[in-house]
Amino acid sequence: MALTKDNIINEVYLKLGLKKNQAREVVEQLLEIMKRTLANGEDLLISGFGKFVVKEKRARRGRNPQTRKDLQLRARRVVVFKTSGILRKKINSS
Repeated sequence: MALTKDNIINEVYLKLGLKKNQAREVVEQLLEIMKRTLANGEDLLISGFGKFVVKEKRARRGRNPQTRKDLQLRARRVVVFKTSGILRKKINSS
């Protein structure tokens, strides 16, 4: 099962004792800050969790697997996540 935004809101609601709409606002604002930071091309480091890194991908040649026609893939930015050592140890100890 995946952790959804609604699950996170419920956890914040229960753990911090906020009203449900306040918990939703806190989570939404946090996600907006994260999205804005990444959209500006900045890396996002969360200690003990990991680092979101924005990488530039160059334009490259690709192929449509159905038609096998060559095509040109445009340059783009992608987000890569690198886990922290703490999180990596926690994941592997389970």
